[in-house]
Amino acid sequence: MEFQNFMAKTTTRKPPTRRKTSKKKKSVFPVKVILISVLLLGLVYGAYHYRNSIRYYLSSKSDKIVKEDKVAQARIFQILKAHKELTFGLDVSQFQGDINWEEVDSVENKFPLHFVFIRASAGSNKKDSRFAENWKQARQHHFIRGAYHYYRPNENSIEQAENFIKVVTLHKGDLPPVLDIEKLPENQSIDSLKVGLKRWLTKIDTHYKVRPIIYTGEKYYNDFLKEEFKGYTFWVANYNFFVESIKDDWLFWQFTQKARINGIDEKVDINIYNGTPKMLQYLTISN
Repeated sequence: MEFQNFMAKTTTRKPPTRRKTSKKKKSVFPVKVILISVLLLGLVYGAYHYRNSIRYYLSSKSDKIVKEDKVAQARIFQILKAHKELTFGLDVSQFQGDINWEEVDSVENKFPLHFVFIRASAGSNKKDSRFAENWKQARQHHFIRGAYHYYRPNENSIEQAENFIKVVTLHKGDLPPVLDIEKLPENQSIDSLKVGLKRWLTKIDTHYKVRPIIYTGEKYYNDFLKEEFKGYTFWVANYNFFVESIKDDWLFWQFTQKARINGIDEKVDINIYNGTPKMLQYLTISN
């Protein structure tokens, strides 16, 4: 009985209540601090690194240039100054409009221009509308001149070479012809594109008796052309703000599209030849 009474008096125990665990939010504060710090360091480094160039432009009479793009112009000044022992030039097309060649002689009256590449043709049937005039004026104003063809990957390569040949007559003292390849094909493979490029180059080489130069962007050069076109020299475009030196395997370096040149209303590409003015003479056609 005592056992039964004891059992009767016992009560069931309530299960213990579970404490709610609060989920801690991951703090993004450190990440933001790191990103902001990196950005500030980059700005400080850029200001310090380009201090002389920025000071030059701030004190320059070129108010229009300063207002438009101080950073780009400071970089141009910095790179030209760092390569002052090399040779500078520009390239033009119909997009620069009517050029006053009497005034075209230097960048900021400080860095003389020795050569000019002029667009002659594009694709299988396009002739640059300003080529004939630019070609004539460049020679009359004592520039070492070169002509280039803008290659359209989806058009016949032989027809494109013939188009260039119809437009361009090279003379002693001119630079070798240039093949400008920038685009990837839409309806063919890369291997097929390379075949077309080689056909263009071979036909031009046969006609002018001189090996052409290839112009392209650095990524295009590294990914598609560098290995398979080893026998050719390259004119490479790279506008990266942090790239400040011409590479050994670049014959020419196009480092900006934003230069301001007397006599030209539109912005202009500036190029560096990887050698002295005298060495550039050796590159030209000799007969």
